[in-house]
Amino acid sequence: MENFFNYISKPLLPEDVDLWFKSNNMISEKMELYSDLTHSLNFLILDTYLGEMDIPNETKIKLTDDDNRHHFEWCWDKVMDNFSRENIKFDIRGGHFDYFESFFDETFYNQRNHKVKTSIGQFLTDLFNDKKTFTKSDLDMVTTIYKVLDKHIKH
Repeated sequence: MENFFNYISKPLLPEDVDLWFKSNNMISEKMELYSDLTHSLNFLILDTYLGEMDIPNETKIKLTDDDNRHHFEWCWDKVMDNFSRENIKFDIRGGHFDYFESFFDETFYNQRNHKVKTSIGQFLTDLFNDKKTFTKSDLDMVTTIYKVLDKHIKH
């Protein structure tokens, strides 16, 4: 149990984090690019979602799992198109799509807690901030996202 606690909470030394980034070929410019992509996707999902957001209002719309999947696909395609217009091209579908579809399905579409839904942006900001203190868990997560996006960017 102590190992798990250290994995998720013990800060790593900055030189260990730098060594981790170097050994995994992670560069700050791509970290920034992938941060921009994830933030763009999160913003579009939040901004265009028509379903229930657990905030009292006059009309509540209950969307099905298919509706949510179609919404995610539309947001994903829109973000990919926007990046493509800036001559930053990714494969449209692949492991990166699957990763983020699963991530947003759990943290947004099927999440009942409104605070969790609206905290995704801050989570992504913290995750991609290469100047912050990292835990081993943070490094594993940002590395997974970095590599899955890096595998699908077209050079």
